[in-house]
Amino acid sequence: MATATVPKIVPGGSFLIADAAPEEIFTPEDFSEEQQEIARTTAEFAEKAILPRVAEIEAKNFAVTRELMREAGGLGLLAVDVPEQYGGLALDKVTSALVSDRIAVSASFSVSFSAHTGIGTLPVIWYGTPAQKAKYLPRLASGEWIAAYALSESSSGSDAMNIRAQAKLSADGKQYILNGEKMWISNAGFADLFIVFAKVDGEQFSAFLVERGTPGLTIGAEEHKLGIRGSSTCPLVLADCAVPVENLLGEAGKGHRIAFNILNVGRYKLGAATLGGARHTLRNAVRYGKQRMAFGKPITSFGLVQEKIAETAAGIFAGEALVYRVVGAIDAALAALAPDAPAAEVQKRIEDYAVECSIVKVWCSEMLDRAVDACLQIHGGYGYVEEYAAERSYRDARINRIFEGTNEINRLIITGFTLKRAMQGRLALLPAIGKLMDEAMAGPSARAEATGPLAAEKALLASAKKLGLFCAGAASRKYPTNLEDQQEIMGALADMLIEILTMESAILRAEKFGGRSQTAVELAQLAAARSFGIIQAAGERILGAIAEGDMLRTQMAIFRRLAKHDPANTVAIGRAVAEEVIAAERYTL
Repeated sequence: MATATVPKIVPGGSFLIADAAPEEIFTPEDFSEEQQEIARTTAEFAEKAILPRVAEIEAKNFAVTRELMREAGGLGLLAVDVPEQYGGLALDKVTSALVSDRIAVSASFSVSFSAHTGIGTLPVIWYGTPAQKAKYLPRLASGEWIAAYALSESSSGSDAMNIRAQAKLSADGKQYILNGEKMWISNAGFADLFIVFAKVDGEQFSAFLVERGTPGLTIGAEEHKLGIRGSSTCPLVLADCAVPVENLLGEAGKGHRIAFNILNVGRYKLGAATLGGARHTLRNAVRYGKQRMAFGKPITSFGLVQEKIAETAAGIFAGEALVYRVVGAIDAALAALAPDAPAAEVQKRIEDYAVECSIVKVWCSEMLDRAVDACLQIHGGYGYVEEYAAERSYRDARINRIFEGTNEINRLIITGFTLKRAMQGRLALLPAIGKLMDEAMAGPSARAEATGPLAAEKALLASAKKLGLFCAGAASRKYPTNLEDQQEIMGALADMLIEILTMESAILRAEKFGGRSQTAVELAQLAAARSFGIIQAAGERILGAIAEGDMLRTQMAIFRRLAKHDPANTVAIGRAVAEEVIAAERYTL
């Protein structure tokens, strides 16, 4: 396998206007030996320790979940992000994402794990005082204590700044008195430490470390959920909850930094977890399909079943390329910092990739939805009953489009942040749009000829970027000051950006194989064909919304010229991919 160099540090959001080379991005082919070993350890733990106890987990036997968390702690899986001086491993973000990926064979346990290691522990790592870190991090890293993150309320989900919970300093100045309610708190039923957000004096958005058993803290009843039923989800009631002043996390009035910076990490880790879920789902689908006979042969021999298998495999391939490209870029940016760089600088580097983190979250959560739908369909009527894992996987996947900010909110972030950076001069988007508009009005021009087995896909990618720039420019001209109010257009632009980054990542990953894997080429071809179809549809939706009459006809003529291509034979390609996956009974790359 070709070895990549360290990923080049690139500005967040620049993928639309700058081309990358395969060696400039990080993909699974670049995992170090240490990362591969941690991945194997995690996968073995998932297969041998978690899977045999899924029924107990789903029955809300939280003693089992805690036992497994302690076992994970013993293997170091809870300590990847924790500094060494507090009992952690202090490893890179790729390794952290890999653990989230490989442990995700049970969605319920994965939620418990991720809520603890990500949004539960990271706030203490980044914002805790030395005393707070010394008190809590060793317990969290070992699994002795479990953490939970309490931000959402009944009136404020994605609108996080609209919380109503309040905190007031006591007369003696020794305690903050918290009042309010929190909703949908993962791990709440068995957590020992809660990261609770409230407004000091009703104004200053702040975070507090609240221990279980604190007077005035009540844990509500377990919610009865559509999916992830084996995870704990409860409301919290704060009624004159007295929290020591030394348990203020960070600065009063600066809690939004904690809330939003943590979410960027949560988004790429959620994307990683969906990869593990999709691989597990594909394995279940293929194993069942090979055993299920119809018309005298296994249903995996039928073209429409093979099509679902191939599309799922292509989704996993592209998702892996996307997730590890983004997390690798974050690692490259963090590696440029001094070892003792302040947490604020670390968070700033991660925030530079907020657009990419949202893309990972949206694309991967929707990829997993397609995967579990295909798995259930392959199971037929059996997929609809609880005896088979397909039914549970289908229910479990749905939450991912709501977690870490709904996909609708994340789509607005993707487009909004990109345009904001362009207006600030931090991203050379406007000159690129201007250049493309000039080229488009000048008429057809000769295209640079790509070479290699992915020549057609690279040409599609070049066209996709031009289509994205063209539609962004046309929409900005129509709504120069209030494009953010046109959410449908913002969403369609986001779809174009999402698919461009995913398409490019899949192609670059396949190129890394240097012709040594025909399967990688085929998976990239399937992924590119799907992405380009979505880009075309989104672009037409945008142009139809912003123009009419002669202007629409002119714009559509340019659009069709930019989009012109010969379709790939995805039927033959899909059959070849499916044949390999069926033979191996798993995703093979």
